Amino acid sequence: MLELSDTTIGLCYLVASVLFILSLKGLSSAKTSNAGSLYGIIGMAIAVGATVFSPSVLSYTEILAALVAGGFVGTVIALRIDMTALPQLMAGFHSLVGLAAVFVAAAAFSNPEPFGIGSIGNIHTGSLVEMSLGIAIGAVTFTGSIIAFGKLQGFISGKPVTYPLQHPLNALLGAAMVGLIVSFAMTGSETTLVAITAIALLLGILLIIPIGGADMPVIVSMLNSYSGWAAAGIGFTLNNHLLIITGALVGSSGAILSYIMCKGMNRSFINVLLGGFGGDDAAASAGGSSSGEQKPHKAGSAEDAAFILQNAESVIIVPGYGMAVAQAQHALREMTDVLRESGTKVRFAIHPVAGRMPGHMNVLLAEANVPYEDVLELEDINRDFPTTDVAFVIGANDVTNPLAKTDPASPIYGMPILDVENAKTVLFVKRSLSPGYAGVDNEVFYRENTMMLFGDAKKMCEDIIKAVEG
Repeated sequence: MLELSDTTIGLCYLVASVLFILSLKGLSSAKTSNAGSLYGIIGMAIAVGATVFSPSVLSYTEILAALVAGGFVGTVIALRIDMTALPQLMAGFHSLVGLAAVFVAAAAFSNPEPFGIGSIGNIHTGSLVEMSLGIAIGAVTFTGSIIAFGKLQGFISGKPVTYPLQHPLNALLGAAMVGLIVSFAMTGSETTLVAITAIALLLGILLIIPIGGADMPVIVSMLNSYSGWAAAGIGFTLNNHLLIITGALVGSSGAILSYIMCKGMNRSFINVLLGGFGGDDAAASAGGSSSGEQKPHKAGSAEDAAFILQNAESVIIVPGYGMAVAQAQHALREMTDVLRESGTKVRFAIHPVAGRMPGHMNVLLAEANVPYEDVLELEDINRDFPTTDVAFVIGANDVTNPLAKTDPASPIYGMPILDVENAKTVLFVKRSLSPGYAGVDNEVFYRENTMMLFGDAKKMCEDIIKAVEG
């Protein structure tokens, strides 16, 4: 079997690191995202190849079995996954990265000689610190990602789950874990390492369970950062420079993205790190869900919407998770083409947390070949709603709810929203008057300038196209 020299492996790792950096740069823009993905694929192929053909490999049987099994499972998932399930898929992948960090650290502790970090009972102090941090961050990432997956998939309620003394308990567990890490670095006790793992697993659950559904995109991004730092910590234990670089890239980029999203949502970045936002007792008690009372509202048909859209000079479309569920992006693109042919100015407004993960709506619109220049972020388009004839909201809810500005008891209070209610007419495509993912009734439904278009988002767009063309 081919074996690469240490110099060649180091060179391969360097090339892979550069490609990963280029990948992140490419993924920062929709226009260059395809190139960014390609750089990442090539970089990972080089990294895996260099590792597989390392002289330190003693047996290829287990490695080939893992590559075949992992490649098969990954291919099946990639072929079968729906775009709407990408957020929970990301959360699931993050959990696996965290679990891998725990397993690698445990393996290094039980058999340190092959890792070059000492012998059993006499592991280097620096390595003890590295593996304990890797286990702590990895365990938090694992259980936290499982909870996030459950909330996104619907196995666990999207509402904040709060309990008395929530924050003091989290602080106590955090302090205890730090103390145990110091103790483990001094003694190398197996019992202490087990205690660190147990506390970290519990802390991952307690940090994420109080987070409300509307804030889950930030949590997915933050867990991505945690998984990167866990990988970087284990990279030090394995003395693997590429793993350190890759983990640091993922960790830092995830943290920066989370900070940007928190700023866009008017949330505290520190509270995200500590699991403290979206979970206040007042917010939880407010719950936000409607009392079940049927408020007066206006409902219209596709023909009504077509008439209004045909007579509009400017339209802003606000997509949300409902569009993703209905796979309505292609029909929506066709509808915008029809409107533009009649001289209507059409643009798209994207909220930072529209959908259930960062960039969810941008990916869907790019898939439908919506021009990048027509897709604008909240801060770039929000001021245009008062001079817009029609705000066409398709499947969005919490990100358009004025209660975020007016009700301090609401779990979404303080989150910047798209001010669709300021448009001359609001056409709101939704299956029913049910509240959004955060469980908060939307005041826009009952405004005098709002017309509700009940039904499947894709079919509604198709019916509007037929009415306009007819």
